[in-house]
Amino acid sequence: MTGVKEFFDGLESRADASKTAGMTNSYLFDIDGAGKWVVRVEDGKVSVTEGGEGADAVITTSAETFQKIISGEQNPTSAYMTGKLKVKGDMGAAMKLQKLF
Repeated sequence: MTGVKEFFDGLESRADASKTAGMTNSYLFDIDGAGKWVVRVEDGKVSVTEGGEGADAVITTSAETFQKIISGEQNPTSAYMTGKLKVKGDMGAAMKLQKLF
């Protein structure tokens, strides 16, 4: 199972520029038990910074749930609906997140 930190460390190189083109949003991932990361998408270019505050959308979840989402065991929408994943801020931006994965 990929660790949360390894996921964020490799996100810039894995992001598909054809899917993120035209996107300009920022996301703060607050992963309980793992840390915080800010993911910024500037017209399709993805950058990741460990730590930080303030973003268009804040995504909060546990390390266990996040690992299940990135491994495909957990659907992000159902995690949100069942309260395992919380989103604050711009829901429109949050809906675009699937383009990053």
